[in-house]
Amino acid sequence: MPEELQKFDIAIFAKSYAQVWCSQRPKFVSYFFAEDGVLQINDGIPAEGTEAITNVAKSFMETFPDMVVSMDSLATKNDKTKFHWTLTGTNNGPDGTGNKVRINGFEEWTINEEGLIQESKGYFDEKEYKRQLEFGTDN
Repeated sequence: MPEELQKFDIAIFAKSYAQVWCSQRPKFVSYFFAEDGVLQINDGIPAEGTEAITNVAKSFMETFPDMVVSMDSLATKNDKTKFHWTLTGTNNGPDGTGNKVRINGFEEWTINEEGLIQESKGYFDEKEYKRQLEFGTDN
């Protein structure tokens, strides 16, 4: 495709990002980040760089072998994009409870000039997440 026809499409990027979280291939998640990119969840310790981001994805994928992440909405304002998502899965990983979870959250992305995530700050209701791990979802 000629370069002048190539255009970065954040919606396609976001849908593909959600899809790789469902893939059970944690390295694929890191491909959406700059090599020195950062993923931070609920103001926790940031995962910096490809290996650390891969390990975060691996942890979720091991915890929820049947994990599905769906994109709920996408909004861009100034230099930030909010990717709203829903994660569903069964906690059947190591030391799992066997309970199903359904949790909503979002990531706020800063996209670099190469069209990769430079920084992602993710948030979800951790108290509700822990409750669902223990007792399952209400639906």
